[in-house]
Amino acid sequence: MKNRILVFICLFFAVASYAQEGLKAGIQGGMPFDDFNDDVSLTLGLDVGYMWALGEVVDAGITMGFINGFPETFHSDIVREDLPHVQFVPLAASVRIWAGNSFSFGVDGGQALGINKDNEGGLYYRPQIGYLVDSNAELNLSYTAIELDGKTWTTINIGLLYTFTF
Repeated sequence: MKNRILVFICLFFAVASYAQEGLKAGIQGGMPFDDFNDDVSLTLGLDVGYMWALGEVVDAGITMGFINGFPETFHSDIVREDLPHVQFVPLAASVRIWAGNSFSFGVDGGQALGINKDNEGGLYYRPQIGYLVDSNAELNLSYTAIELDGKTWTTINIGLLYTFTF
């Protein structure tokens, strides 16, 4: 498994350094619900990826990122200082469908690697809706899910994505 991840990362940076057009970087913030609602207060994520246009309507690419869930410090009037950060590194394929000049929807899907102790990671998927606010910047709304053993990491996020053209 570790060898496959290393090959994916090397391939990602080799492609990104060869063809700089379509390199995307973004930041997102969100709130958890369901299984992690009592353990995590807010999330912050960073993404980097590369998208290729398969036509005028469909884009496909690869992406990787980092997600950090900040531990909840207050719960029912009890101070909780011992909860750890929940952290993931998602590695995924991406598809976007452009419904108009400014509006897109799509999904990222792959594997999220768990970073913190006792976090094995799991299946990662992130459907999202995007709106171009200018020619290189996109505002997006997304739902993130990571299927863990017995639990599911779920968040609702808002983010900003920037496309670098070289």
